[in-house]
Amino acid sequence: MSIPSRYSIAIHVLSLIRTEGGEDVTSQLMANSIGTNAVVIRGILGKLKKAGLVQTRQGVPGAKLARCPEEIRLLEVYKAVESSEELFSIHAKANPKCEVGKRIQGALVRIFQDAQKALEEKLNDFTLAHVLLNIEEEKKKGA
Repeated sequence: MSIPSRYSIAIHVLSLIRTEGGEDVTSQLMANSIGTNAVVIRGILGKLKKAGLVQTRQGVPGAKLARCPEEIRLLEVYKAVESSEELFSIHAKANPKCEVGKRIQGALVRIFQDAQKALEEKLNDFTLAHVLLNIEEEKKKGA
C-alpha cells in the first residue's frame, strides 16, 4: 500500500515556503530540494493554491502560505493534491461465478471505508506546524 508521493512533495513544498522565506523560493529551488522537476512543483503549487493553502502571483516567482502553519491541517493538504477520494480501491473484475469473487467487494468495502476514516481523522490531528517542529528536531539530531 502506498499513498502517492504527491502528498509528501506537497508537504515538503509547504515546509520550504515557510522555512525559506516563501516569495524567494522558486519552483526550481523547490524541485532541487525535493529531487523532482520544476513542472511537477508548479502543478502541485497550482493545486495548493486552488485549495487556499498558498498564494502565488502570475509571473512572480515564489509563493507564500495563505494561513499560518498551525491552521493548515495535513488532511487538507492530502485532499488538495490527491485526485481520488478513495485511498483503497477494490479490483473490479472478480469472477461472479466464484463464491468469493461475487462477494469480495461487499466484504471489503466497509473495512476499507473504516480504515480510510481512521487515517483521515489522524491526519486531521496534525498540522504543518507539527511537520516544521519535526524538521527542527531532526536538525538537532544532526540528521
